[in-house]
Amino acid sequence: MVSKTDDISASVPNCNPVDLADDAGDGAQEDGKETSKTHLKDPCGCGHTADTAIMNGDGAHDHAEEAESKQDANSEADGGDDSNEQEVIVIQDTGFTVKIQAPGTEPFDLQVSPQEMVQEIHQVLMDREDTCHRTCFSLQLDGNVLDNFAELKSIEGLQEGSLLKVVEEPYTVREARIHVRHIRDLLKSLDPSDSYNGVDCNSLSFLSCLKVLTMSGWNPPPGNRKMHGDLMYLYMVTVEERHISITASTRGFYLNQSTTYTFNPKPANHSFLSHSLVELLSQISLPSRRTSLPAEEKRHPFERIATPFQVYSWTAPQVDHAMDCVRAEDAYTSRLGYEEHIPGQTRDWNEELQTTRELPRKNLPERLLRERAIFKVHSDFAAAATRGAMAVIDGNETRMQMFIWNNIFFSLGFDVRDHYLELGGDAAAHAAPTNDLNGVRAYGAVDVEGLYTLGTVVVDYRGYRVTAQSIIPGILEREQEQSVIYGSIDFGKTVVSHSKYLELLEKTSRPLKVQRHNVLNEKDEAVELCSSVECKGITGNDGRHYILDLLRTFPPDLNFLPVDGEELSPESKRQGFPRPHRHRLACLRQELIEAFVEHRYLLFMKMAALQLMQQKANKDAKANVPAITETAETPTENKAETTQTPASESTSATEASTDSPSQTENNTSAASQAATEGEDKSSKPTANRPQNGECKSPLEGKELEEIIPGLAQAKELAQTLVAEDGSCIDPKSREVVLNACKAVGSISNTSFDIRFNPDIFSPDDIQKQKQLLKDAAAFLVSCQIPSLVKDCLDHSALPMDGATLTEALHQRGINVRYLGNVLEFVDKTPAKAQLEHFYRIGITEMITRCAKHFFKTYLQGVELSALSAAVSHFLNCFLSSFPDAVAHLPPDELVSRRKNRKRRNRVPGGGDNTAWASLTPSEMWKNIASEASSYYHFTIECESVDLVVEKYGLQKSTLLREISIKTGIQILLKEYNFDSRHKPALTEEDILNIFPVVKHVNPKASDAFHFFQSGQAKVQQGFLKEGCELINEALNLFNNVYGAMHVEICACLRLLARLNYIMGDHAEALSNQQKAVLMSERVLGIEHPNTVQEYMHLALYCFANGQLSTALKLLYRARYLMLVVSGEDHPEMALLDSNIGLVLHGVMEYDLSLRFLENALTINSKYHGARSLKVALSHHLVARVYESKAEFRSALQHEKEGYTIYKNQMGEAHEKTKESSEYLKYLTQQAVSLQRTMNEIYKNGSNASITPLKFTAPSMASVLEQLNIINGIIFIPLSQKDLENLKAEVQRRSSCRSWEARGGH
Repeated sequence: MVSKTDDISASVPNCNPVDLADDAGDGAQEDGKETSKTHLKDPCGCGHTADTAIMNGDGAHDHAEEAESKQDANSEADGGDDSNEQEVIVIQDTGFTVKIQAPGTEPFDLQVSPQEMVQEIHQVLMDREDTCHRTCFSLQLDGNVLDNFAELKSIEGLQEGSLLKVVEEPYTVREARIHVRHIRDLLKSLDPSDSYNGVDCNSLSFLSCLKVLTMSGWNPPPGNRKMHGDLMYLYMVTVEERHISITASTRGFYLNQSTTYTFNPKPANHSFLSHSLVELLSQISLPSRRTSLPAEEKRHPFERIATPFQVYSWTAPQVDHAMDCVRAEDAYTSRLGYEEHIPGQTRDWNEELQTTRELPRKNLPERLLRERAIFKVHSDFAAAATRGAMAVIDGNETRMQMFIWNNIFFSLGFDVRDHYLELGGDAAAHAAPTNDLNGVRAYGAVDVEGLYTLGTVVVDYRGYRVTAQSIIPGILEREQEQSVIYGSIDFGKTVVSHSKYLELLEKTSRPLKVQRHNVLNEKDEAVELCSSVECKGITGNDGRHYILDLLRTFPPDLNFLPVDGEELSPESKRQGFPRPHRHRLACLRQELIEAFVEHRYLLFMKMAALQLMQQKANKDAKANVPAITETAETPTENKAETTQTPASESTSATEASTDSPSQTENNTSAASQAATEGEDKSSKPTANRPQNGECKSPLEGKELEEIIPGLAQAKELAQTLVAEDGSCIDPKSREVVLNACKAVGSISNTSFDIRFNPDIFSPDDIQKQKQLLKDAAAFLVSCQIPSLVKDCLDHSALPMDGATLTEALHQRGINVRYLGNVLEFVDKTPAKAQLEHFYRIGITEMITRCAKHFFKTYLQGVELSALSAAVSHFLNCFLSSFPDAVAHLPPDELVSRRKNRKRRNRVPGGGDNTAWASLTPSEMWKNIASEASSYYHFTIECESVDLVVEKYGLQKSTLLREISIKTGIQILLKEYNFDSRHKPALTEEDILNIFPVVKHVNPKASDAFHFFQSGQAKVQQGFLKEGCELINEALNLFNNVYGAMHVEICACLRLLARLNYIMGDHAEALSNQQKAVLMSERVLGIEHPNTVQEYMHLALYCFANGQLSTALKLLYRARYLMLVVSGEDHPEMALLDSNIGLVLHGVMEYDLSLRFLENALTINSKYHGARSLKVALSHHLVARVYESKAEFRSALQHEKEGYTIYKNQMGEAHEKTKESSEYLKYLTQQAVSLQRTMNEIYKNGSNASITPLKFTAPSMASVLEQLNIINGIIFIPLSQKDLENLKAEVQRRSSCRSWEARGGH
């Protein structure tokens, strides 16, 4: 059995796992062999080839950068997959098992690796159910205490099978506090209030035997009690209302005789001394005894573990606010978590961030250790920065100040010193931090040794934007002018350069495509830079070279930067560019630069190859070039004639092709080899996806070799040409390369090398570089936007909400400011009806973004006491049908009489700020329409929410979800009536909280990711077992770097579950998928589109394991969430309804099943076209249910429709058409025999002799088979011979590929 499946896509965010089995996926293969071939190149029908490198989450390009950085910055390029596989084996060989013996429990085995520290075994024990209540213990081997920070390999005598004893240690004040905090976390596990309140990275999913656990008022112990070992006193109230005082002493915990008003530290009668609070509680509180640990065991460990970054929920039920000493203590200390117990006060964030980057990275264990340290410090820093930013805004709302809190520097996004005056004032000051963060992300991914960036987090909270940065040592002691030794502090008036910085930045120049260039300062002197002019280089007191202000790392977007006297290319002008923008910091995205360079590289190779062929064809030297150079001179027109593969999803774009030239000039031949191979792949019929809206080239869709004989040899020649700096090449060939270089705008004349000058529209003018920027801007409009729309048409990109739409745009390098253009493009597309879901999500996104822009300034004028009233008023004006929404001003009963008298004379707007209360719904919608027109250049016809909902088919719940997520609002979970014309939908009591919206760098686990890719590649080639092993190893490495909770681990688990399922291990599939669902809920949110899809996979595996009612519940839940997220009318809903209909058919709920399947049929017909194979399958499913109901006429009608589609699409000889034809015959027989029976009854009445009719309830196996088909899992029976041929073919290819790779290094 070989299975064709879309597993891979499961980890590709916008490649929707469901529709991946494109039409052939509906069971319409020509024959097994053919499919398997297609499957190798393009497993998911959406153009990802075996080398695709995309994870879900926002990191598509980060990975690409990571891959680049491996080649560029570190000279230790990874030896390809082979070396990774060897490393896997090494790791597995060296892991070993030890026995752990804890007090009162049976010894258990634990798998450990020699690189782990003893500390990690501690952590495992604190997470395990039977030992989770212990915190203060040591591990001993043969009576020797192990050092917590020792690596296991360094411990003498520790080997396979060693017994480690858990020994209880005496408490100190710090250990006692940690213990109380840990127990409180365990006991709180069932209490979700922290998750809803966004505390301590508890995302939603949470033994409450205690009502209260708090510090006693008798703390700290008096001197005489200290000398008896008292460390602190606790006060508790149990569920049965018992009030208890407890002493924490060095030996453990016991009850004392103190009460609220009398202090008596003596042990209470029958007092037990317990080393753990849980043990003590189980002795004294009956419910606690019953629930303490069993309740813990019922819950999956994933529900307890903290997420690396805080996830906020936009809805919450009404929860009681309980007493909690730890929470109270945390709120009033400026440090985080356990840090208040660490001597030496606050953490030096900058030192920690930079030291982790300096860790060695020569081999896998070192890299793992380094990446884990980087990730941990980053997540701690993001948490501290978020907390600090909130404190800054809650504490002082002045625009002017900058703050330092907890060793972090905070600045507000306002242009207070007219710093950005010429760039757009406050609008530029608001955009700069996110641009800067993108720069930090890009330089961080290239990871050049010796070049440092600052820890950076951007927080939007209550209408303010705060940038949090780590502090360069010594910068606060001197003026900025003295510190800057590279770049400019006044936007190019005075510019300085420094050789060390030029040397370091030169290493980032290739991967980031930044060209080394001169800029002119005020005095017209040329200064050489290798970054944008705003980028500053500062050497800290620690001797490290820092770069900051990376807001113009990527080149400017000329479509939004009108420059006098500059003409844009025709493609841009046709769409109304250049357009004025709020600020002059509009940059192109890194993904766009990658895609553009990739596109130009393919063009370069084609031009060189075609010219060589001409040379070969006409031996006559005179006639060799002109025909091509003519087209070559006009690269912009030529653009429409080449296939374009976006970097984010082309054949390992960034690793092989885009960055191929980056392996130093003289290595380019290998690079071009890789790239040509990439190009070859992209032009095979299966994987070829012409991306241009207007591709006219004959080179698409057919093998290049078929059209132009000898092209393969020409390409080989082209590869040899680009060798050794062009020195040993004959002049004619050199001319070929020179022409191709000129045509594509390469900065080198002997090899392909494209870089941009980010300062080009500053005084330093160079025509060629300008042209390159204009071409890149035109490329976005003429190639990338059509490519996105095409992907949505063929369902290889399937956004479900605003976040997934933004991700789809960003992956193709399209900024959100182009949303208006994208929607206009969809509007003009002939197949607009099939893009209705996309258009609706786009309009929703635009409206909520405009409302967010307005909300930002609206909130800045609201004082803290009126916040919930102001937010509810805003949402009423935005969504409620009530025409005259009136704001509730905060109640005045708290204001003293004297103050009242004063208040009357106060000038409006003078401090007592209630201007927000005068907002009306019509004013709000006018604002939204004008914002859409000025920012997105798009006309939204809207005067009120009801008109908009009606015109564009939106739903108010979706608008509410989108605006809440974007602005950080949390509302009460209940039914809201937005359509009432008599009262507003929300009151101030419905607004529960306002959260920060945080942007930060996501450090990556690069080695784990390479294993994951290799695993995907193996699976695509049909080696499921090997793929499974690699992905299991990737899972271990991800866990090693990220801890237990992360989106990428979620993708790994989903893929493993899929593989288990295909390989027949249904129980293991269910277990892995359950973990994936829990993790997705925790790290992405309960109603995130990815979570909805995880529920669908889980339902399938539940059904396969015979858990029918659970499967139905999961599908109903997924459908409910889908309704909230994107509404009924979405292609994904068809898949959900088909799943639900099939399961209901299986449990013989025929009428209900029909309702769902017929709905799925309607949606499929709308989005896939009435003649699509998906629609044929839908007809067949409906026919089966009618057959079960014995309504044969309807069944025949539907099956005929299906048969017609199969016949037209696949031909009569195809097995699907034959199957359908057989089923039609069977239905006809059944219908005839039913009619006979009916006639017999009419004729002879009760004497009729009736032959019993066969009504067959569907078998579970047949339902499961159909479920597999609609979910894109198709098992193709292959003969042993076919299987051997297939494997031989795969091996031949992979050996070719590894040979080429070796030749390249």
